[in-house]
Amino acid sequence: MSIPRQLPNTITVVRILCAPVFLWMLLADQGAGGPLRWWAAALFVVAIATDGIDGYLARRHEIVTDLGKILDPIADKALTGCAFVGLSILGELPWWITIVVLVREIGITVYRFAVVSDHVLAAAWMGKLKTVAQAVALTLALLPLAPLVGDWISWVDGVTMTIAVVLTIASGIDYAVSEARGRRKTP
Repeated sequence: MSIPRQLPNTITVVRILCAPVFLWMLLADQGAGGPLRWWAAALFVVAIATDGIDGYLARRHEIVTDLGKILDPIADKALTGCAFVGLSILGELPWWITIVVLVREIGITVYRFAVVSDHVLAAAWMGKLKTVAQAVALTLALLPLAPLVGDWISWVDGVTMTIAVVLTIASGIDYAVSEARGRRKTP
């Protein structure tokens, strides 16, 4: 079965467009645990899950494009960046975490654009692991679960957020080191 060649990139663009809608939903009722908070969390989960779908379709049907390699990490960063900023605006996540994450994410994105004429910097395994860790931590932070399951969920979210931040920093260092090694090898 053949799929339209542009489908994976279309899914990625839709994920980018979901980011501001998600942020609005998160902030619209000041983050209260009502329906908008649940809808915001659901939109985040669905949108972040499409990251795997578009990549799978592109690889499975051999329609991986340089545009997709560029847009896919931007979509992830837009969605997770909105989640980090939104949670910090609501006072549910310390700003220093959001700043550390955004500095890494923006730095790698700017670097990707700086070298795009030379080569496309695709996501490495550690960057993909970082995205999964961020998705899990942010999902736990977004879902207003404490009233339903107890305060222990806050501890679990703290642990997953710590893992996500450590992987964010480590993957940024990994990108920088890998690129520096690659640059030295290039004549």
